[in-house]
Amino acid sequence: MSDLLRAPAEIKYAEELDWLESIDDNPKPFSWRLSPKMVRLFILGSERSDGLDREISQKWFGDRSFVERSIVTLASDRGLLLIGDPGTGKSWLAELLSAAICRNSTLVVQGTAGTTEDHIKYSWNVSMVIAKGQSRESMIPSPIMTAMEGGAIGRFEELTRSTSDVQDALISILSEKYISVPELDSDGIVFAKPGFSIIATANSRDRGVNDLSSALKRRFNFVRIPVVTNKKSEAEIVRFRTEELLRRHQIELDVPPTLLDVLLQSFADLRASSAAAGSDDEKLESALSTAEQIGVLEDAILHGNFFGERALTARTLASSLVGSLARREPEDLAILNKYLHGVVEPRSKEEGGSWPEFLEGGRDAIATLS
Repeated sequence: MSDLLRAPAEIKYAEELDWLESIDDNPKPFSWRLSPKMVRLFILGSERSDGLDREISQKWFGDRSFVERSIVTLASDRGLLLIGDPGTGKSWLAELLSAAICRNSTLVVQGTAGTTEDHIKYSWNVSMVIAKGQSRESMIPSPIMTAMEGGAIGRFEELTRSTSDVQDALISILSEKYISVPELDSDGIVFAKPGFSIIATANSRDRGVNDLSSALKRRFNFVRIPVVTNKKSEAEIVRFRTEELLRRHQIELDVPPTLLDVLLQSFADLRASSAAAGSDDEKLESALSTAEQIGVLEDAILHGNFFGERALTARTLASSLVGSLARREPEDLAILNKYLHGVVEPRSKEEGGSWPEFLEGGRDAIATLS
C-alpha cells in the first residue's frame, strides 16, 4: 500500500475487512462479503457494546440512519443515489459501502459532459475487431458491465453532470438487469449476477444542469446527505482526515486545538454570512464544506512543514484560508476582507489568543492577492 498515492478503501482497510469477515456469522444478502450489520460496523466504527476483541475505526462521520438506509437499499438490489452539497462525503460513503460489500470500490464511471453511453455499457478494441471481428474477447466492458458480471457494486459519480441520453441508458440496466449487445450474433446479452447494484452520487448544487428523468428517479432510492453543521462532529471529521494526511506524508506535526477551533469558527462565520446574503455576489463561490476545511488545513500544514518552522501557525492558516476560498476577483476578496474587518478584528481584541495573528495573516494574504 505504501507505493500507492491513494489506496482504495478495500486495500487501505484490508486487515479490518479480513478480520470482520472471519468473525461474521450473520446472514449475508446475495454474494456480499459482509453482512449488513458488519458493513455498518466497518463504516461507523465499533462501540464497547459490540463486544469485539479489537476496535474498528470510524471512517464516515454522519447520522447512522443514512448508512443504514443505504445498506438496506443495496440489499434490496435497488439503485442508491447519494445526493448532497459538495464535500459532504457522498463519494467516500459510496467507496466504503462498495469496499465492505464486494471488496472492490474501483468500478467507477465519472459523469461529465463528455461521458457517453459506451462508458456505462461497452466499447470495442479496434485492433482486435479488425483482426478477428467483433466478439466477447474484442469487447471492452464498462465498469458497470464488469460489476454486473461479477455481482458487484458499480459506482456512478456526479450523475447529473452527464447528459440525459447517458442517464437514460441506466434505466434498462437498473430495471432489467442486463445489457444487450446487438453486434454479437450469439451470447449477445450480459446478465447481472446477484449482488449487482449501482451507487450514484449527485451534487445538489447541479440542479438544472441535467435533471434526472422521473423514470430514472423511480429506479433509485434517494439518501440526502446534509452539510455537517454540528461543530463537534465537524471537528472529528477534520481531525480524522488530518491524522491520515500526516501519516501519509510522514509528517510529525501537532495541530493545536486552538487553531482547529479558529478554523471551525471561521467556516461557521462565513456560512452564516453566506446564508444571510441577499445575492450571489455577496456569497463566496466556495460551498464552505467540511472537505474544503480539510483542504485549507492540509495546505497550511504542508506549507508550514516545507517552508515554515515545521509548525502550524495562525498566520499560515489564515493565508491558506484566503488562498483557498478567494476564487473570484474582486468579489470573494471583498467578502473575505469584510469578514476580517467586521468579525475577526473585534474578536481578536475581545478574545486574543490566536485571533490577532490570524487577522494579520489574512490581511497580508488579501493584500498580496489584490
